[in-house]
Amino acid sequence: MGWMQDETGLDRCAANYVPLTPLSGLARAAQVFPDHPAVIHGAHRKSYTEYTDRCTRLASALAAAGVAPGDVVSTILPNIPAQAEAHFGVPACGAVLNAINTRLDPGTVTYILDHGQARVLLVDSQFLDLAETALAAMAGPAPVLIEVPDPQAGIVASGRHMTYEDFLAAADPDFDWIMPEDEWESIALNYTSGTTGRPKGVVYHHRGAYLNAMGQVISWRMVLHPVYLTIVPLFHCNGWCHTWMMPMLGGTLVCCRDITAPAIFDAIADEGVTHFGGAPIVLNALVNAPETERRAFDHVVEVFTAGAPPARATLAKIEPMGFNVTQVYGLTEVYGPATECTWRAEWDHLKGPERAAIKARQGVAMPFMEHITVMDEHMGQIPMDGETQGEIMMRGNGVMKGYLKNPDATAEAFRGGYFHTGDIAVQFPDTYVRIADRAKDIIISGGENISSVEVEGVLMDHPAVNLAAVVAKPDEKWGEVPCAFVELKSGAAVDEAEIIGFSRETLAGFKAPKHVVFGELPKTSTGKIQKFELRDKARTL
Repeated sequence: MGWMQDETGLDRCAANYVPLTPLSGLARAAQVFPDHPAVIHGAHRKSYTEYTDRCTRLASALAAAGVAPGDVVSTILPNIPAQAEAHFGVPACGAVLNAINTRLDPGTVTYILDHGQARVLLVDSQFLDLAETALAAMAGPAPVLIEVPDPQAGIVASGRHMTYEDFLAAADPDFDWIMPEDEWESIALNYTSGTTGRPKGVVYHHRGAYLNAMGQVISWRMVLHPVYLTIVPLFHCNGWCHTWMMPMLGGTLVCCRDITAPAIFDAIADEGVTHFGGAPIVLNALVNAPETERRAFDHVVEVFTAGAPPARATLAKIEPMGFNVTQVYGLTEVYGPATECTWRAEWDHLKGPERAAIKARQGVAMPFMEHITVMDEHMGQIPMDGETQGEIMMRGNGVMKGYLKNPDATAEAFRGGYFHTGDIAVQFPDTYVRIADRAKDIIISGGENISSVEVEGVLMDHPAVNLAAVVAKPDEKWGEVPCAFVELKSGAAVDEAEIIGFSRETLAGFKAPKHVVFGELPKTSTGKIQKFELRDKARTL
């Protein structure tokens, strides 16, 4: 590389400057932890030597297929070894990984493949029909399709395409990785959910991926050889960067294809899982699992949860079961988690609702972020009084490069030198942040702002309620009123009047839901409740 001289006369050179990249972590792990378990998926159990070999072969095979540095390689895969290998093998040939949500409709997948101009597509056999339908509708050149069967789940190849194992077998095991010459080079392309209009392509750089992964080691208080269960989909913010994190610690990645309570308890009991991340709905599933689906274990499992504040009732029940829950917060645009509810010793004595209220805060900036705060509409710091509301703003190395081919949206997101999250929050004197709501989810009733998150938290305290979501329903008199959608626990029976009466015991009258609809709630693949669907339903009630 070239020499760059600063005002001191000292130079930056190959000896003292290497672009940051998570690829370095796996290269090191192959030397330091060669025989340590790296990836487990049923009978598929690979050491770091074997894991690195498979990632190298993938990089070689992609290059042989015509993938050049800067090209996009897409995947439609659940949390299986091939998806983990793609997180290293794709950037190791200089390409950009585009992990696509397996639950998207064919039209959206077509848009993503066209927009990102994918050269190769790795597809799990279960989702082959989705992929083939999407490819047939593409306007541009279709990528080469490689089929990935999953024998551990009993899913076999269709025979219509080259399989992933054949793809690797023909590759060069001595392929030289193409490391980034600049840490600002792109490593991943992730698409937002696209609930309003087309999804936006969020571009990650090697620097951000490295620092996010390394910073979470600190935030999660990790030591060597954690055993991590892949509950967060690897197509969601690249699994919160946790797959890139594991080699840095010689950790073991335990793949979890289907997210169920028995699968989680089995992994903890059989594989000694020490860490996992997931939405509050995952915690809810564990709390409500019958005894026949549970397994005993004798260690504390550290859990990062995000997506929505965990309900007080859920926190109160899950921690005595052997789980220590830390609330984190972030968005696709910031690589997943960016804040943490760092626990303080002075809170150790808190119990019940008081403890849960602290745990439900989104917290403070993680170590790799420069500044996270709450500002008003003029980008001025709001009073840190725990009551005044503003928008969460972020800046730091853990923020995306921008939106692919969308300069206007990028400029708006970065207006004023901060990333605008769109999340409404309050801030406390100790700088901790607590989300009040998404800006679009605030209910304005008779001029009063109602936090849907607050109402949902109260409803979740009802013993019969499994999940609750609150949205605005148009009202002639008040403009909007809260409408609750409630998913009951199995066998529970309760009516609208009881739910409304229960909420009024805690909430001001104007905050209590005026309508209650019972039934299963629509959810994303990461367990988030799809409120846009519920808003549509509420408008027709």
